[in-house]
Amino acid sequence: MSGYLDDMVSCICRSTFDDLPQNVVTRSKEVMADTLAVIATGAQEEEVKALTKRIVRPGSSAVATLIGLGVRTEPAKSALINGTAGTFLELDEGNQFARGHPAIHIIPAVLAVAEENNFSGREILNALVWGYEISARIGIASRMRMSMHPHGTWGTVGAAVAIGKLMNYDKHTMKEMINVSSSLTLATSRRTMLEGGIVRNAYAGVSGYMGILAHHLIQSGFTGERDGLGSVFGSVVSDTFVPEEMTNDIGRRFEIARNYFKRHACCRYNHSTLDAMSSVAAKMPGGRIEPEKVAEVEVETYSVAAQLCDQNPQNTLAAKFSIPFAVATFIVHGHAGVSSFTPQAIDDSAVKTLTQHVSVSEDSKLTAMLPDHRPSRVRVILNDGTVLEAENFTNKGDPEDPYSPEELETKYFELAESVWNREVAQAIYADLMSLDELDNINQLTARMLPRA
Repeated sequence: MSGYLDDMVSCICRSTFDDLPQNVVTRSKEVMADTLAVIATGAQEEEVKALTKRIVRPGSSAVATLIGLGVRTEPAKSALINGTAGTFLELDEGNQFARGHPAIHIIPAVLAVAEENNFSGREILNALVWGYEISARIGIASRMRMSMHPHGTWGTVGAAVAIGKLMNYDKHTMKEMINVSSSLTLATSRRTMLEGGIVRNAYAGVSGYMGILAHHLIQSGFTGERDGLGSVFGSVVSDTFVPEEMTNDIGRRFEIARNYFKRHACCRYNHSTLDAMSSVAAKMPGGRIEPEKVAEVEVETYSVAAQLCDQNPQNTLAAKFSIPFAVATFIVHGHAGVSSFTPQAIDDSAVKTLTQHVSVSEDSKLTAMLPDHRPSRVRVILNDGTVLEAENFTNKGDPEDPYSPEELETKYFELAESVWNREVAQAIYADLMSLDELDNINQLTARMLPRA
């Protein structure tokens, strides 16, 4: 069974930046820009600032940038904090085929190691593509237990592969890197997202940290199983692992080019419902639904999304995983962006009241449309008896209905300008869009630090 590992590792190790198709290079730049803006904004959350204050100390090893915080720390801590910050807003990109969020596990680790070693933009993009590729393929090849959260699992292997690619590992060492890192995954719980357990936001950061640790373990002589992927993802966190998925069309089909981006600052399972609500709102005067006129909202959706039915979320994370709250805050604020999921929004009396009038149920016919579709149907019943209906089958931002480059740029600046001034945000964006021409990543990250 482990023969697939040799084929996979051979492809990873021989691939160069020049082998990447142009659409893959373009998408990897967009993923970098989107992820860095999300990290920078998420770093403003109080929990991230408190964590940084507790574990970051100045010193000679402070070579890796904490994005949005204007300080540097050692690489492993940078990967931990940046990866954690990037999950707080629920705006990081993802891959529907892998059923998870590869980039936020990989980019913080890649960036930290690249800063320490003065790597170029081309080296970083190539490492990102291959780290993304392997982590997403593990998600495709396995069917993790429904009780598990995908954060902090196969992303650990992706971070390790990306670092191995940066460090120009040979085939033997890269294979060992995969086998070691597969044993460094977390036992994650899906309940954290439903109950507002904010520890869930650290899962991706831990993956980046573990990816860097795997590099140091390998260089210190540590070894792993003969087939860590098959073992961990075939019998520990999942009972199903299809090794052929790890090599099928590898080097020709790139998962990063099949990703999705997010504009609603909440769980993707909410998005189909919110897109349907947007269709309803578009028909109203001024493009808004007046909260005081709403009597009830009925949502029918697919099985996994129907689990997000909490009408009394206690914190921002629980709110982001609640369809009733997402619908209510969308109606009250007119959007589902960052400001609609703050502690202030959770305490908003109008949102609280309306949340109690949003019901969620599963429609088995909609569930049967998975995985090709992510359907939802909404009925907004007004106080005068008027019924407004809409249904949606594909999330905006998915490969079937992608955001345009202009829409992604707008998202970047909405986030980036909440952290940096316009001049700095523009300079960072320009560097990211021409990352393959950058000789040293520190030219970019230096822009994120306070001016002397």
